[in-house]
Amino acid sequence: MKALRVEKRGLALRNVEIPERGQEALVRVLLSGICNTDLEIARGYAGFKGTIGHEFVGLVEDSADARLIGQRVVGEINAGCGECDLCQAGDPRHCPRRTVLGIVGRDGAHAEFLRLPLENLSAVPDRIVDEHAVFTEPLAAACGIMERTSITKEQRVAVIGDGKLGLLCAQVIALTGAPVFLVGKHQEKLRIAERRGIETATVKKAAKIKKAFDVVVEASGSGSGFQMGIDLLRPRGVLVLKSTFHGTTEMNAASIVVDEISIVGSRCGRYAPALDLLSKRAIDIDSLISEEYPLRDGIHAMERASRKGVLKVLLRP
Repeated sequence: MKALRVEKRGLALRNVEIPERGQEALVRVLLSGICNTDLEIARGYAGFKGTIGHEFVGLVEDSADARLIGQRVVGEINAGCGECDLCQAGDPRHCPRRTVLGIVGRDGAHAEFLRLPLENLSAVPDRIVDEHAVFTEPLAAACGIMERTSITKEQRVAVIGDGKLGLLCAQVIALTGAPVFLVGKHQEKLRIAERRGIETATVKKAAKIKKAFDVVVEASGSGSGFQMGIDLLRPRGVLVLKSTFHGTTEMNAASIVVDEISIVGSRCGRYAPALDLLSKRAIDIDSLISEEYPLRDGIHAMERASRKGVLKVLLRP
């Protein structure tokens, strides 16, 4: 099968063996999505070598449970050991021995086939088209913000970053009734949020605003968003960090201490809330899709996904 892989010399499209399912499920990938994390892994983030990609929708080709064969599915990317306290409690997202699809110790979704444990798979309702289903993982990550901090309609919330994740976060938070303020660099992207009734501003304009928000979600994909988040927060506000990237972030610890800022990380979310929102068509997904390429053009697709102004790039095996 074809697979888009990160190797010592960089990205490569390879012919590799179809994975053996073992006690897991073998999934034929119908569509995968290029994420900013994929781009950062190609730059050296996480030190991963292998097939990248973790956003996908596919069909179960083979399974230890024959009843799953032919089912259209998406998949939780964290595969736990099944034995530790976290796994036993039903949440392998922080299992110390977990593998992570296309990120840690497990080949990913930019391929014709992948494998995942049966318990990781979620059936996709018929009314959700493939092009929307492939957004389940990043939409779940946006929903996961509410697992890490409470947001009410009385709070003012700012989201930094008008990329794919930032736009999803802004839309999800807006559904709580809280007034949302999206900060970005691209007018055409900001207009996507504006059409959903979300207030927006450019980075230059937002830099003049100080201590105005109760919660700030940093989803810019770069280190510069951290300090802006601190500047935008009221004393005792909450900064939610969503960005993962290759590099380090500088911070002024004094301002965090003086204003008693709480900083929380937010990574993966549950799939059920995301699939529910997709079923209800509560999120504008179509505006987030920029381009689609066959998997054989995966290297070019990655280059396109790295261009400024480009949103989601999809790969079809």
